[in-house]
Amino acid sequence: METPASPTRLGILLSGRGSNFLAIAQSIRENRLPNVEIAVVISNVAEAPGIASARALGLPTAIHISKGRPRAEHDADMLASLRSHEVDLVILAGYLRLLSPEFIGAFPNRILNIHPSLLPAFPGLEAQHQAFIYGVKFAGCTVHFVDEHLDHGTIILQRVVPVLDTDDGYTLGDRILAEEHIAYSEAIARVASGVYEIQGRRYLKRA
Repeated sequence: METPASPTRLGILLSGRGSNFLAIAQSIRENRLPNVEIAVVISNVAEAPGIASARALGLPTAIHISKGRPRAEHDADMLASLRSHEVDLVILAGYLRLLSPEFIGAFPNRILNIHPSLLPAFPGLEAQHQAFIYGVKFAGCTVHFVDEHLDHGTIILQRVVPVLDTDDGYTLGDRILAEEHIAYSEAIARVASGVYEIQGRRYLKRA
């Protein structure tokens, strides 16, 4: 009998309520993310509601305040925490801080982010409102690997949301968020499977 593979251990980074984190946790509980577990939930904001939610779920947590600290010092603490919990994949779930090149280099193609637009369109903040104001007919979300550039790494998957005539930036944002909660778990499952390769900027699933 083959020994089952060890679970893929996730390190969740958040700064706020962590709705995507909660969706991932639910996917794990409902076995829609098999052989995946949350090793630790880390916040750079002490009062982040997502940390309270993680504690309520009985998950390991850590807080490393970023405000007023040198970036290198803060990132070193974050990396030490992730390594101490033997994290395989780092998941950014509303983590409102740019990662340093040293941090990204410590987890090459093992940091995932989700962005509420169909990248490369509308990177940066308020992407849903950017899309609405621009007048696009389709918006959506993108899960991608993180590199040294903002909202730039290799795309793993995207989900599309039509923009309705009755929409405003907020209603569109709500419908994109609902798709984010599906997309992130799907992307984690794909990466955790290991059955893929990256060619240039293209994520390709291996047969």
